[in-house]
Amino acid sequence: MKKFILTMITSLCFTLGLFAIDASISFATFRTPDNPYIEVYLHIAGQTVTFNEMPDSLYQANVEVVILFKQGEEIVKFDKYALNSPLTKTRIDFIDLKRFALEPGDYNLVVAVSDLNEKDNAKEYNTNFSIGFPETEICQSGLTLLSSYTKAEPGQNNMFVKNGIKMEPLPFNFYSRHASRLIFYNEVYNSDQALGEDYLVSYSVEPANKENAKPIMIGHKRQKPAPIVPVLIGMDITELPSGNYNLIVEVRDRTKGLLSSKTVFFQRSNPFLEEAPIEMVDFDVKEEFVQLLDAEELEYSLRALTPKMPQNDVEAVNTMIKSENLEAQRLYLFSYWAGQSPNNPKTAYDKYMEIAAAVDKMYDSGFRHGFETDRGYYYLKYGQPDDMEMRDQEPSAPPYEIWTYYEFPYTNQNNVKFVFYNPSLSPGDYVLLHSTAIGERNNPGWLRELYRDAPANELNGNDPFGGTDVMDNFNRNASRVFRDY
Repeated sequence: MKKFILTMITSLCFTLGLFAIDASISFATFRTPDNPYIEVYLHIAGQTVTFNEMPDSLYQANVEVVILFKQGEEIVKFDKYALNSPLTKTRIDFIDLKRFALEPGDYNLVVAVSDLNEKDNAKEYNTNFSIGFPETEICQSGLTLLSSYTKAEPGQNNMFVKNGIKMEPLPFNFYSRHASRLIFYNEVYNSDQALGEDYLVSYSVEPANKENAKPIMIGHKRQKPAPIVPVLIGMDITELPSGNYNLIVEVRDRTKGLLSSKTVFFQRSNPFLEEAPIEMVDFDVKEEFVQLLDAEELEYSLRALTPKMPQNDVEAVNTMIKSENLEAQRLYLFSYWAGQSPNNPKTAYDKYMEIAAAVDKMYDSGFRHGFETDRGYYYLKYGQPDDMEMRDQEPSAPPYEIWTYYEFPYTNQNNVKFVFYNPSLSPGDYVLLHSTAIGERNNPGWLRELYRDAPANELNGNDPFGGTDVMDNFNRNASRVFRDY
């Protein structure tokens, strides 16, 4: 086994933990007429925990959950329990919700999740929060993003049912390409005392991490005053482009005066959306570094930037290159780096191009730039993996590599895998076979494709989970490498 970590490129690396279990852990604070309480939401990614065989050809995963509430060094509340997945024939995700009554105050929340069937497969979540609601002023609970909701069956009573509605929290605050609606739930308190008349709940979506961002989606709902008013609202996001966003929910009086505001961050992947043509600020670039780049250097720089561009920009830039429009190329290149680093775009450009040149050399195939190969493309797009396993001597498979990112901030995932293989056996001609990253190529039958030359009687092994339908043996390590590294 040849295991290596690339060390020649460091600027795109992350500081990461050494766990593999992928768990979405979040919370929201609420109140009853008597006491405040917190809800802690857990979503365990089934692909990242071990399922043991049970009777009747079924399988089950088992994780241990520890939840601590601390004030300073004092543990004021504690829970430890085993969370079991449903019995299943396939590897599935599973969820949980816990409620805790708390006195008003400031707390440190620690949630530790560990796989009971695989030592050292664990994750810890740590955050600070405050809880407490004024007795007479208008205020809101926390915001909960939902993946789905249904009307609860008569007599149905579980932790996910509230006000007659069964609600499933959205894992990782991430809306995939298939999501068409953003759904949120929260509660408004004391509107009967503070207002005594109808009021508005206003909600909007705006780009995150941008100063003076303008809302791109807005809605309003009129509400009648009451001690506790549940708010369940859905928004159409089919036209919302990929990106990072904030959902802002405000309570306003009849004159639109702001009384309360809550914000929650989320991410959206929407590659199906036809993006608007690229916009470039009309810079004067005559005195900028791009003016010193000739046609060959411009084309090289723009092609190296492709992994970072929106897809529609890629098409527009290719048109610029084909038409030999050097001024448009210079303007786009400068606009991009000025947007990344307004104070020093040349330094940002030079730093990135140093990385791109190293990737180009590393993954050179002899037919195209190294950063235009699949491995080079994803290296520049997502940065250096934390683990890279290369196998080129397995008799029943072409050469392949498995990359692992312990944490993956682009989709709020953990333990993300990329599998590349070289079916043509041409030097450097590796292509992406499978990935667990949301929005990238997901191929449940990747093992069968990788080991397509295996004997026919071994193509239906006894591993029950999708995509792992080739028997393991000492000459077939991909399944184990994929799982263990």
